[in-house]
Amino acid sequence: MAANVEQMFSVREKPWHGLGIVVREAPASADALRLAGLDWMVVQEPVYTGHDEIVKGYKANVRSSDRKVLGVVSDRYKVVQNTDAFSFTDELLGKGVRYKTAGSLQEGKKVWLFARLSKEYVVAGEHISPYLVFSNTHDGSGSVKVAVTPVRVVCNNTLNLALDSAKRSFSMIHTGNIHDKIQEAKDTLFMAERYMDSLGIEFEQLRRQKMTDAQVKEYIELLLPMEEEATPIQSKNTVKLRRDMERRYYDAPDLQKVGNNAYRFINAVSDFATHSSPLRRTVNYNENLFARTIDGNPLIDKAYQLIKAA
Repeated sequence: MAANVEQMFSVREKPWHGLGIVVREAPASADALRLAGLDWMVVQEPVYTGHDEIVKGYKANVRSSDRKVLGVVSDRYKVVQNTDAFSFTDELLGKGVRYKTAGSLQEGKKVWLFARLSKEYVVAGEHISPYLVFSNTHDGSGSVKVAVTPVRVVCNNTLNLALDSAKRSFSMIHTGNIHDKIQEAKDTLFMAERYMDSLGIEFEQLRRQKMTDAQVKEYIELLLPMEEEATPIQSKNTVKLRRDMERRYYDAPDLQKVGNNAYRFINAVSDFATHSSPLRRTVNYNENLFARTIDGNPLIDKAYQLIKAA
């Protein structure tokens, strides 16, 4: 199946590559689980050789709906079921949580959900909606990851800065006492309020940090460096990307009244990182972009570090 998307739903927007279901309203967890095609269980079964000899120390993670083997894992591996993921989010966010999108990749080996927190913040004069992203793997390739992702409402840009003062993500491996770890994740992720408060303080400081045109040019060149032995085509492409980022700083309608400052620059970089069209779009482009809502976007983080070091 194209681009590794197995099944998904999305609210009011066409899902990646035309796959999945579009719904008008954000569903509650029971409907989200069904619409996303995640209403199945992972069953752990013994692994045998071709001579019916049991392979000690390993189990097969098998999908209940079609008996598909999702992965072979250590017998210490603890399953976090899809229902656990939605129950976790329901409990963490409280009644009324609505899911923006959810689905699976690589034939069920990877699953995710994306839910909007009920509270909206006004940060530095901007309406910011925090979302919770939950991702999990059933093939043993990765940990459970949960992150708070702030989205600037007016332009749908993610602003998940890696702040020194507040944590925005949590991960846990599939061993040990999973239920204790999930409780720890709940405790840790009640940091959303703290993270958003810290983000507000940081944004106010960025607004006060003026930037000259020369600084904007310098930082863009550092973010999008020219290769030492670039071909003419590579040089042309780099210049094109730089102009795109520069245009987002100077010409974006929603930034016209912000002033020439570091906050405007971070938003321009975020807009570029979130919405710009790559020179070469791979089949997994949208999945990779979505993954950055969990792990953070390195380009935005680098821009933030440049500004903080100034």
